[in-house]
Amino acid sequence: MPPPRQPIPPRTRRLRRVLACALSIAGVMLTTAGTGHAEPYAPPVAVPEMAPSTLDVRYTAERRSIEKALETAQKIGDGDRTRALGAFLRPGRRFLYFDPRGGGRAIEVIGDLTRARRVAVLVPGADTTLTAFDERGDKPWSTPGGGARAVYAQAASKSPQPDLAVVAWLGYAAPRTFSSDVLTGERADEGARQLRRFLEGVHRVNPSAGVGLLCHSYGSVVCGRAALDGPGGPAWRQVTDIALYGSPGTTVWSAAKLDGTARIWAGRGAADWMEDVPHVRILGLGLGRDPVSSSFGARVFDAGTGGHSDYLEPGSTSLRNLTGIALGKESDVTPG
Repeated sequence: MPPPRQPIPPRTRRLRRVLACALSIAGVMLTTAGTGHAEPYAPPVAVPEMAPSTLDVRYTAERRSIEKALETAQKIGDGDRTRALGAFLRPGRRFLYFDPRGGGRAIEVIGDLTRARRVAVLVPGADTTLTAFDERGDKPWSTPGGGARAVYAQAASKSPQPDLAVVAWLGYAAPRTFSSDVLTGERADEGARQLRRFLEGVHRVNPSAGVGLLCHSYGSVVCGRAALDGPGGPAWRQVTDIALYGSPGTTVWSAAKLDGTARIWAGRGAADWMEDVPHVRILGLGLGRDPVSSSFGARVFDAGTGGHSDYLEPGSTSLRNLTGIALGKESDVTPG
């Protein structure tokens, strides 16, 4: 268990609020112009639609695509991408989708997607790229791949065969923290379309599994927009739980607007700087009400004492509760 953190003095909290506002304004002012260089990586390969009979075909095809991208990375001297893709090719890793262009996209599966009683989909936030899929400083659990493995390991600690599949879903172009994109729902709208499309594939593969969405930071905006994307349909009705953690907002003012049947959860660690981000929405800027506020109406869970990158840290209260949400075990989740 991580040691308890000391309370943050009020003066420090005020300073963080000022800095957060300044960074938000700076993000709007920053440009996102491209480098002008030609894209060296090949587009994604054609793969069949997700179905029980096509999963192995997709895993094999995407592995070959990763191998090809690794060759390109080595050829052009892209050391960070070389290390990341080398890790993707470790024995036992399986990817349903891979696109090395730009920051990159990847969807990894841990566990048996066809037989799982529950499927957890981790939706990451800003600054997530292929090079940050498994490693981010000294906190691997703060990445899609590392976080997915942490959730699976936590579930396995309770049962050797947890009957859970965990998906590390980098299925959209995540914005940069210091950019205007992070203050709007535009990137989230594109991500929401891709997320709903992926869930349709999950439905074809395993129509009886319950689905839990674990949505971190800007990923909670993606999940929120997906929940607003029109009629649910059978694939969306599999979603029983949506967890918003370290969230800047969802662009809506009430959890009741997000879904008519899924349980909406929200949590924030005591040291998460996201508390100091202004929760507003004016003329399309800002992401709306704070999901952990009583007025939002979510089920607030205990997210422990950690910071913005600590929610899936092994041994933490937040990981235990998020795994309970992933498993659909409401009684295992301690309120915040």
